[in-house]
Amino acid sequence: MRGIGAATVWVGQQMDAVAAASGGRMTVQRQSFVQPVSSRIPVPTQITNVIATLKGTASPERFYVVTGHLDSRVTDVMDFTSDAPGADDDGSGVACVLELARVFATHQFPGTIVFATVTGEEQGLYGSSFMAQSMAAAGNDVQGMFSNDIIGASRSFDGHKPDPFTVRMFLEGIPTNVTPAQISLLQSAGGENDGKARQLGRFVHSVAPKSLTGMDIRLVWRRDRFLRSSDHVSFQSLGYAAARFTEPRENFNHEHQNVQVVDGVQFGDLIDFVDFDYIARVTRVNAAALWGLATSPGTPKNAGVHTTPPGTLSGTNLTTLSWDANPETNLTGYEVVLRETTDSDWTSAIPVGNVTTVTLDISKDNVQMGIRAVDRNGNRSPAAAPQAVA
Repeated sequence: MRGIGAATVWVGQQMDAVAAASGGRMTVQRQSFVQPVSSRIPVPTQITNVIATLKGTASPERFYVVTGHLDSRVTDVMDFTSDAPGADDDGSGVACVLELARVFATHQFPGTIVFATVTGEEQGLYGSSFMAQSMAAAGNDVQGMFSNDIIGASRSFDGHKPDPFTVRMFLEGIPTNVTPAQISLLQSAGGENDGKARQLGRFVHSVAPKSLTGMDIRLVWRRDRFLRSSDHVSFQSLGYAAARFTEPRENFNHEHQNVQVVDGVQFGDLIDFVDFDYIARVTRVNAAALWGLATSPGTPKNAGVHTTPPGTLSGTNLTTLSWDANPETNLTGYEVVLRETTDSDWTSAIPVGNVTTVTLDISKDNVQMGIRAVDRNGNRSPAAAPQAVA
């Protein structure tokens, strides 16, 4: 983590410059706190996140967050004096966030977008945890969050054919913050593939196609790589929809390694191994996703599917759905989206008008359903999966 203070100062200066050019649209803060001693923090340590906020115009209460992490490490996670360049992990993610802030600063969107460089990720997700907890305490409605972590290389160390036009997007199934009661409901009613993160992934897949970004998005139905995590988990732990972008096949010689040559092989996270064109394409994916989210209506709230609809005494093969009205004033209505339980994405949509309840002659037992809002420009929100209501 040597040099992290200088990196934080430099990133803060870049964010300040971007905000100054935004005409007052964007604000920047240094969010600092002292992390007590922990398993990977030997002494109380000040941690500082640099956060730029582009406030929404019509729905500023809904937030979309994108992060990269400033800190890096070598082989020994407790070694804070050795050179740890961190070019791919995670200078690449920081570069993505800075470029997104620069591009978005001169625009305005209905929803609020937050561009953050966090730190303490390698030591235990400390920076992002503090940030997520602060947003929750403030009552911020985070409807989408992306961690960009290791997005700088398209070639692995093992000679595997490079895949410079694919990025992985990791999406949890069972929510990180699930309760025993919610587990019981999933067991009885299904929906393991319909949590907030999976709905976010489906939305991103639809608004960031290869024809627009030059990239295929490989949706991976896992929280993260095996037994690993990144800053999106801090947001998932609070019930927010969050996901991780990362390169298709990591080069482990260049992650968490001392900078050294062993038997003619270069180890260490050096800039020589970064593919800048690849980072640019992943940044386009993020841009398309954030633009789509912040421009579209918010995800409907409190969606429910009624197992015993009002006015009935027993079950029915009809399906009654309900949800809260969205706050946006430019909505034309809502759609019910459908798919077979074995399909990965929505296959059809039924317009139901500007209402908050509908009864369909479709058996809820046979398909997966969702509710999404539609505005006058044809923008559609991510879908909300209805929860069973007795």
